Amino acid sequence: MHILQPKHTKLKDKEVQELLEKFNVSKAQLPKILYGDPALPEGCEIGDIVKIERKEEDKTYLYYRVVV
Repeated sequence: MHILQPKHTKLKDKEVQELLEKFNVSKAQLPKILYGDPALPEGCEIGDIVKIERKEEDKTYLYYRVVV
């Protein structure tokens, strides 16, 4: 992982359910990230959800993507 690359973390099943309920969405409604993306953590499969943490100045922004 490069110092400028945001942290990518694969979510566990419990975290996925909480996320989908919190935002009242399905996996199909989440933005996509390609399976071949070099930033994905090891062990990611198609259909997994990845949390991306981007730190800017004093704030941390969270993004969620489903692997396709």
